[in-house]
Amino acid sequence: MTAPVAIQQEVSLRKRLPLRHFRQLQGPDARHLFHRQPEPFGDNADRDLLAYGLGATLYAPATRADLADTIRRRAERGVCSMVIDLEDAVADHEVELAKSQAVAALAELAAGPDPNPLLFIRVREAGAIGEIVDRLGEGAPALTGFVFPKFDSSTGLAYLEALESAVERLERPLYGMPVLESAALVHRQTRDQELTHIAAMLAEHRERVLAVRVGATDMCSTFGIRRDRDLTIYDVRVVADVIADIVNYLGRADGTGFVITGPVWEYFADHERMFRPLLRTAPFEESDAVPFRQYLVSRDLDGLLREITLDRANGIQGKTVIHPSHVAAVHALSVVTHEEYSDALDILQVDVGGVAASGYRNKMNEMRPHRSWARQTLLRARVFGVANKGVSFVDLLTALVKV
Repeated sequence: MTAPVAIQQEVSLRKRLPLRHFRQLQGPDARHLFHRQPEPFGDNADRDLLAYGLGATLYAPATRADLADTIRRRAERGVCSMVIDLEDAVADHEVELAKSQAVAALAELAAGPDPNPLLFIRVREAGAIGEIVDRLGEGAPALTGFVFPKFDSSTGLAYLEALESAVERLERPLYGMPVLESAALVHRQTRDQELTHIAAMLAEHRERVLAVRVGATDMCSTFGIRRDRDLTIYDVRVVADVIADIVNYLGRADGTGFVITGPVWEYFADHERMFRPLLRTAPFEESDAVPFRQYLVSRDLDGLLREITLDRANGIQGKTVIHPSHVAAVHALSVVTHEEYSDALDILQVDVGGVAASGYRNKMNEMRPHRSWARQTLLRARVFGVANKGVSFVDLLTALVKV
């Protein structure tokens, strides 16, 4: 009798192990790359920390016959957040099958010993949230929350109220992630009114909203556009304008904003190019990784890397991804550089204003204007770690791809 009890206690202990980014990098590799290792995190983490920890959120159709195995494989390769999709990736006649498979996969994952990614279900409408909660059973502990597609002033309240009801029934935290992609939001004439209503709704349910996601594919569809792989979403001006307004209304650093995640990158295979690759050769030469640059270019990952950089420059953290090869790129560029970390510490160590030269002697740090940036940088450093001095995203990405 004692052996099964001991095994059960061991499994229970292992199930409580939290997630950690870059856990596939061990020993000398991790010590060489990181000045500060990423911290573990899980469902019980602070909401802001959890939002930054999303990283690359990988979508998977709920109709996959091997859904639970797929999620486990992705977790072993470093995926820390996934969405089980019941919406666009599922044909209308397969919705009921998809719901059953999603519930079955959660039950199987909840019973397993290893830490699962943060798992969300993207429903088609608010009513499906209660239906899924009714069927969850032993799979409830594996569910982090729900994704709300086409969230706007007309649909948003129903989603949020259904989420609050689910939290009460399951007696555990659940989070919602609205996707902003509706035509009323995209159209210039109605955008400000929509964003005003959306901001008010989300503020009333702040503790339940983990992050706001940007649905750029549906935005493009409003104009009959499909972005080319030679371009970033910021080159599509009508969509870039919408993203800028979303950040303006919902991404403020004054305590009223939310983490906003980047739109999906659709491409993952070679193609004939019209324009030159977007990756400079110099960083790869410095890391003796010129062939690796060619690999990235051949997989259209140079465009993804540029878009991730532009996401960050525009106040966006993390990214929706549809292909496993994109995860390493998002995570490598999420690691805080040693220079960023040094600047953030210097800025936050001073309570008064003023200006001082960076410890790297290449810029000026303004203590008051840069404080919000510094706080966000240290939050990102907790979940993604800090690179050693001289370690670049090329080194991190190369190490991830080799694992």
